[in-house]
Parts: sequence; C-alpha cells; structure tokens
Amino acid sequence: MTVSPAPTDGPAGTVRPNGLRVVVGVDIGTTSTKAVAFDGGVVVASASHGYPLLQPEPGYAVQDPDRVLAAVRAAVSDVVGQVGAARVAGLSFSAALHSLVGLDAHGTPVTELLTWADTRATAQAERLRAAAGGPALHGRTGTPLHPMSPLPKLVWFREERPDLLDAVHTWAGIKEYVLLRLCGALVVDHSVASATGLLDLTTLAWDPEALALAGVSADRLPALVPPTAVLPGLLPPVARDLGLPPTTPVVVGAADGPLANLGVGALAPGVAACSIGTSGALRVVVDRPVVDPRGRLFCYALAPGRWVVGGAVNNGGVVLQWAGDALAPDLGEHAEEELLALAAQAPAGSGGLLMLPYLLSERAPHWAGAPRGAFVGLTRAHGRPHLLRAALEGVCLQLAVVLDSLRDAGLEVREVRATGGAMRSPLWRQMLADAFGMRVELMASEEGTAFGAAVLGMTALGLVGSLDAVAGLLDPGAPVEPDPGGADVYARLRPVFADAYSALEPTSERLRALDLPLGTVPPRAATPEG
Repeated sequence: MTVSPAPTDGPAGTVRPNGLRVVVGVDIGTTSTKAVAFDGGVVVASASHGYPLLQPEPGYAVQDPDRVLAAVRAAVSDVVGQVGAARVAGLSFSAALHSLVGLDAHGTPVTELLTWADTRATAQAERLRAAAGGPALHGRTGTPLHPMSPLPKLVWFREERPDLLDAVHTWAGIKEYVLLRLCGALVVDHSVASATGLLDLTTLAWDPEALALAGVSADRLPALVPPTAVLPGLLPPVARDLGLPPTTPVVVGAADGPLANLGVGALAPGVAACSIGTSGALRVVVDRPVVDPRGRLFCYALAPGRWVVGGAVNNGGVVLQWAGDALAPDLGEHAEEELLALAAQAPAGSGGLLMLPYLLSERAPHWAGAPRGAFVGLTRAHGRPHLLRAALEGVCLQLAVVLDSLRDAGLEVREVRATGGAMRSPLWRQMLADAFGMRVELMASEEGTAFGAAVLGMTALGLVGSLDAVAGLLDPGAPVEPDPGGADVYARLRPVFADAYSALEPTSERLRALDLPLGTVPPRAATPEG
C-alpha cells in the first residue's frame, strides 16, 4: 500500500471539490476508544467503546490488542452510522503513548499489549538511566528512561522472555497494529515513534545505539512516516463493516499528548496545555526539538516543524478516587461531589498538611519507579477535609513543579489552557490556578485529543490551510484567575513540597526493597441508606 504525503496547504477553510467535510478523530485511549466526528469545530457525532486494563501480576498493565481493535471498529462504525458515509472525508488517529506489542510475520500478536502503565521494566529503566550514556540517550531521543517507554520494555523482553524473541517479527504499538488491520499498512508516525526511546529527534530516524540496547534492528520496526501521511483507503472487508467506501482516506495521525495541545489550540510560544484526567500533564509546543539538560522533561514530535515539551504525572483524578475509597468509604461509590465538598471545607494549604500523591509511582520531573505516596505534617488537629484537600493539592503542586521545570529549562509559560474531567470542579480549577499562580483558561470542549486528531486530519486532507486554523474552530472557555491568598500559600508550600520528594526518596527505595505483602483488603463499606 502506498503512503501519500499531506497535500500542499491551501487557504484556511478550503473544502475539497467533492464537498465532504466531516473528519472522524479516533482516539485510542488506555481504557476506551472514542470516535468523534467533526464538521469544522462542531461535534456532529461521537461514540465510545471500552476495554479492560489487566493487571495479572504486580507491575503488569496489559491489554488484549484485538479487544482494542474491536472497540476501534465499533466506535467508528457507530459514528459513521450517525453521520452517514456520504459526509465523511476521512479518518484520523490518535493513540496513547508508549504501548508495545510483538507481532509475528503475519501481523498476529504473540505478546499482550503492554501499556504505558506497565512497570515491570523498572530495573532495566533504572540501569539505563544510571549508565554513562543515559543522559546522552535521553538527549538524542527526548524520551525519559522510565519503565513506561518501549526501550526498557524491549530490554526486559530480551532479558526475561528470550523465548518470545524468535516468534516476534515486528515490534509495534497499538495504533500501528490497528492501522495494519484496517488498512494493511504497517507504519508508525514520527510522533508515536518519538516516545519510544528509539528515535533520534534531529534525524527522525531510528537511533542505532538505542536499537542496539533494545536488541532490535530497524527492519523489525514499522516504517517511519510523518503524522500527516495519508493511507489511501481501507481493506475492503473492513470498509464494509465500517459502512465506508474502501477509498476513504486514513490519516496516520499522532500521539495523544501532543494532539491534546493541538486540540486546545495551545500552539503559540508561551501557551501551555494542562490536562487532569486519571493522570495529568503539562506541555508546550516549540518549533525545534528541545531537551532539558537535567532530564526532567520529554520532547515528542507533533507534526512537521512542531514539537511538544513537557511532563506527565501518573497521579491525577485517581488520587481523588483513592481518597474516596480509603478516607470516605461511607459515602459510597461515585461520591465525587461529596468528596469535593468536604475538601472545600479545609483552607488552602490544608493547615500545613502535605500529601505527596505518588500512589502510582511518578513520572515528571523525576522519572523514577520507586516514589510512594505520603502525608507529611499530619497532626491530631487535621480531619478528613484536610486529608482530602491535601490529596488534591498534591496533584496541583506536582504539576506546578513540572511548570517550574519548563521555565527552568528556558521555556516561557504565560498562559495555560486546561482540560480533563477534574476541570468540571470549581475547587480543582481554583486550586490549579492558585498553584500555578497564573490565569487558567478552561476550554469549553472536552474532546481535545480527538479534536486534535481531527484537525491534523483536516490539514492533511486539505480541508484547512494549516494547523494554526484550529484557533478559529475553538469555542473559548471561561478563565479562572488565581486567588491572591491561595496563590501566596501555594507559592510558599511549593519548595517544601519539592524538597519532601528528595527527603523521602531513600525511604521509598527501602520500602520497595522490603517488598512487604499488602494482605487482604476488606471490602468497601456499604453505602448507608436514608
């Protein structure tokens, strides 16, 4: 199958002669795939299908790639059924970063799909990070040496599962597998590839040293293409199932984090995108690869001439979920509003109580596998509202530490555009603005990543003149100004919070080494009636 480059840009708002305008952004996420049809900036249809994240052993976080593929096909089929095939100009894809699956010579999976949350390669990542060439490797590839990324995962397979290596013909990610099954092409875009730890950012070619460390050759990886590359169509049986013509163009697309910046229009210098869903992230777009010399930030490709620099944190909304289970089981399930109301009873700073929110370890800016969560400063005077608020403040303060890292690396951040489920809460929104000490713009749409994929598709298909046209398609949301009192409290807490990580790092390492059993956890208390 031939892969075509994107057409030469025309005037913004250009519509192809056949009049088709709807682009379906397909966002392959960690626990579900969402397909959203956009006519310009207007959502005209959407569908979502989920799949489980399996954790059969400690450190494992895997999926069945064929269940993900089935969810993609179901979501696209649902959306096409809503809008009609006659309106669809093409499909464009996004996917969660850092996934890895081994395929045989026929493209059949011979391993499970390892997600970014899989940490079994912690020892391999730490060894690579501590090696003499570790900083240089991060500098060339832009990918932190962390168990999330495919490079340490491949080293793990080489060391722990050599029996599988002969069976694996090609190592790929979930989007590459999906496109192979939909279109018959085994390709990986520069955006997804730039987060594997295997791609040289300056040459956009596979890095020979990284390949040697992983124990793979370039011919065992998908062919590299730009995110705007267009596959000429769908395999006929797939097209019939989806309700689309086989000639429907498919834009390869990019990775979810970079596309989230595009989806909220955070493209200009100094404009950052912040998201708090289950996890969280803060990113800015630059026009050339920028790597933090201290290794605190990632640098991934977005599109030709566009790169995203920032940091992701493992612990976002999951911290509130844990707090509800552990601190307020009497409120029952789905008690987010009650939990937030309790947290709002405590003042900013939670009476001098800090929570280090490392329930799922942590990524930016430390990229270590050992951190554990902790409450610091606990006294008898603290009650449940203080504990709950401190948990939420810990998430915001961790993102503020990432903000400090961006600025310390010489990157300007003067505006933040925020999305994610947490931003529905006035308390979360205000705490984030106060922790950043700056105005936060709340985007009206929650379809940032799918919209980013669609805009990339619109550009590749000639429906808009350039990625910058996204600004004219967005519905701006309401701004949140920092409260002077709260901002002052968090400005004073932030260095204490940052230092607490360093102070407790040896303790986290020793606790991990002890490897004490968790034991049987009692079931959640039943929700009281009345």
